[in-house]
Amino acid sequence: MTETPAPEARTNRRGRRSRQEILDAAARVMSVRGYAGTSMSALAKETGLPKSAFYHHFESKAGLLSAVMEQGAHAFFDAMREAHRNPPQDGTPRERLRWYLRRTGEVMENGEEFLRLLLVLVMSREAAEAPEALRTVITVRDEGRAYMAHMIRSSFQDEGEETAAKIAEALAPFGMAGYDGAFVALQSEGGRPASAWMDQLADAMAALGEAIAKAG
Repeated sequence: MTETPAPEARTNRRGRRSRQEILDAAARVMSVRGYAGTSMSALAKETGLPKSAFYHHFESKAGLLSAVMEQGAHAFFDAMREAHRNPPQDGTPRERLRWYLRRTGEVMENGEEFLRLLLVLVMSREAAEAPEALRTVITVRDEGRAYMAHMIRSSFQDEGEETAAKIAEALAPFGMAGYDGAFVALQSEGGRPASAWMDQLADAMAALGEAIAKAG
């Protein structure tokens, strides 16, 4: 015979569910309207929850943004780590980079809401009242550069540890700029898949990396 959950347990489950509904709705709406353009009234309409539910879970709109960014960052990098499991050990640097970046492009396509909001916050000062969210933005950008460097270093591993590290240090900022540009293009130039942009970025980075390796 199944036991009926205690009232407190049911309340806790409803609370967790409503908190997640708020986070999901805030991510959707803020990725389109931005932080400044998202009102609590719009979120209440989106979720069907009263405004009091928002302030029960989050002290302020800034606190909600911080939670949205933290959740999005965890999900994004978890997806990156999963996508890059069992990388190839054979092949040329170009082939390895294509492998890494194609999978990175798939993560891009599946994380559009988070990346759109991230870039809005990077390019504007509209979330100045939410310092925790801005710290998350900085952390994500730093981690993204480190992850890009890891992909480059792994792709050029046959050149030796020192040369691979030199290439990664030189090209990681370029790789990040290319990734950002590919995301913007994906949003504004419909019809071309992320894989096409990622292949071109991989080819460009491979050529530059080979030139750095040759120059010693």
